[in-house]
Amino acid sequence: MHFIDFVIFAIYFIVVLGIGVYFFRKNKTRSEYYVGDRSISASHIGFSIVATDVGGGFSIGLGGLGFLMGLSGSWLLFTGLLGAWLAAVLVIPKIKSIDKQENLLTFPDFLKLHYNNKVVLAAALISGIGYLGFTSAQILAGAKLAAGTVFAGVNTINPLDLSLYIMTAIIIVYTVMGGLKAVIYTDTFQWMILLSGLILFGIPFAYIKVGGYAMLRSALPAEFFSLTNLHVSQFINWLFTIVPIWFIAMTLYQRIYACRNVKEAQKAFFLAGILEYPLMAFAGVILGMIARIYFPDVDSEIAMPMLLREILPIGIKGIVIAAYFSAIMSTADSCLIASSGNFVNDVIEAFLNRRLSHKSMMRLSQAVTLVIGVITFIIANSYTTVLSIILHAYSFMVAGLFIPTVMAYFSKYKSSRAALVSMFGGGGFTLILIFTSFGMPWNLDASVWGLLLSAFLYAIVMFIELRNS
Repeated sequence: MHFIDFVIFAIYFIVVLGIGVYFFRKNKTRSEYYVGDRSISASHIGFSIVATDVGGGFSIGLGGLGFLMGLSGSWLLFTGLLGAWLAAVLVIPKIKSIDKQENLLTFPDFLKLHYNNKVVLAAALISGIGYLGFTSAQILAGAKLAAGTVFAGVNTINPLDLSLYIMTAIIIVYTVMGGLKAVIYTDTFQWMILLSGLILFGIPFAYIKVGGYAMLRSALPAEFFSLTNLHVSQFINWLFTIVPIWFIAMTLYQRIYACRNVKEAQKAFFLAGILEYPLMAFAGVILGMIARIYFPDVDSEIAMPMLLREILPIGIKGIVIAAYFSAIMSTADSCLIASSGNFVNDVIEAFLNRRLSHKSMMRLSQAVTLVIGVITFIIANSYTTVLSIILHAYSFMVAGLFIPTVMAYFSKYKSSRAALVSMFGGGGFTLILIFTSFGMPWNLDASVWGLLLSAFLYAIVMFIELRNS
């Protein structure tokens, strides 16, 4: 990178951190800190949802999919569009009307209205562990981006290892500043820069540099230009893993609570869906396809950052790469706060069974955040692909939480015992399948089988209870 890019990179981060510090200092109440005082506009929430859901992890992962399978990789984020719009129609009118009466703060707060405390505790544990894995994916994504751009010239140490150390340290420190308003407003700024940088500069410069459409067609396999270059089971796996997350993700519940009313929340989710698909989906895979021509022998997820480093003009390069880093950090701090919040507010505080002072709670939260941050580094250092960590974290959360949540929303029969059995059965079975690398029938993902078992267990326990009553 040129010296000017490093300067722009530094200025960009000072501006972003300035926004964070400004809103961090303005937060006075718990409601302001966790749900932005329920007064944030649809456009800011929409950008923040995309930043949190897609973040740097899926952005880097999309480049990898474009590198490996071409345009068909865009179907990954079509599931994001579907999930966002389904949640806007089916979930938001219900949860926002409850929020208006109950002033909810977390996802387990919603479950608390339908199930007993044991279910709430189990949900908090599953959500906390899931976000721990998701944070790890963001750290690995940031490290890959740094290794392919900023630290690409480092020879004394493995650039990826160096990047992992630095990204972990930066994200942990940044997260301590926290606060939802700070996260949402920085998300908006970062994603406007990132999307405009990729669409207005990244793709045009890469397209011209590679020699246009004719060169692309001759250099890449023909199936890379088709939308059917994936197996049906792959699409089903993405569908079952990603769509349900829109019904159970704590980061999304915080953003629904942060909206003024139902209409604003629905607008935000509709906007988020469009930003994910087609905009971000095709931008990511197209850059990944071009990157394959330039760097055919590198890690598929590092090729796109290396391409951006090579083809963007001086000045623009610093802005776009800084925006990528910011998106990663923004997602990571949201997930780290969500995981820390689950463990502190829904697990540790419930276990202590007594109220701590604000000062003690703050120190406890910082200590837990630090411990979780260290664990996320260990996980990130154990995987080689960003997408694997994200999808495993999603699988565990979806298999454990989706069925009890759907029953809470749409069924008049709700059973705490059935919810508990369903959570541990579905989530636990999914983890066993993932870590034993058991061969799945029809190549379906562990989350599909975990979801089916979760639904079966809920139905069996509820049937027994209804018959006995």
